[in-house]
Amino acid sequence: MKFNPRNFKRLMKSVIFIVSMMLLTVSCEEVNELTKFDIEYDKSFTVPATLGIDTPISLSTPDITTNTEEKFSGNDTKKDLVEEIVMKELVLTLQSPSDSDLSFLKSLTLYINADGMDETEIASSESISDDIGKTLEMETPSVDLKEYIFKDSFSIRTKVTTDETISEEHEINAAMVFTVDAELL
Repeated sequence: MKFNPRNFKRLMKSVIFIVSMMLLTVSCEEVNELTKFDIEYDKSFTVPATLGIDTPISLSTPDITTNTEEKFSGNDTKKDLVEEIVMKELVLTLQSPSDSDLSFLKSLTLYINADGMDETEIASSESISDDIGKTLEMETPSVDLKEYIFKDSFSIRTKVTTDETISEEHEINAAMVFTVDAELL
């Protein structure tokens, strides 16, 4: 086979083009990651004593103030530059009583509410293990929640089903982390 400089030149151009496109794709992904940041909210709710077994009950938190303008400003963006807000993590931790754990729970689903908005599921955990301990990491769907976070406040409704009775109320803290994908100012 004879060396053909013309074919070699075409091959080199193709290789350079492909490598350039790969580098550009990686660079765009890295820049996109730079425009993401997390915001955190914590709120507690109380599960009352002597719940019936296998009977779901609903519990609501007081309103959670969002302070979005301040949080966005601190991350060099503003509301109209936000593309999406999704829940990254939701961890429940038993606060009291100190001698108990979350094993009384059978299942748990959390919903977000805001003025003028339909309720949306933000986390759930079915078939909670009896050896769960004091902390439960919830499964969170990838749902855009920016309209809820844009409001002045939101609340969380919790649907709790237990598999054992409890003799005293249990206070549980919900630590929520939302990832904001926005453009920089």
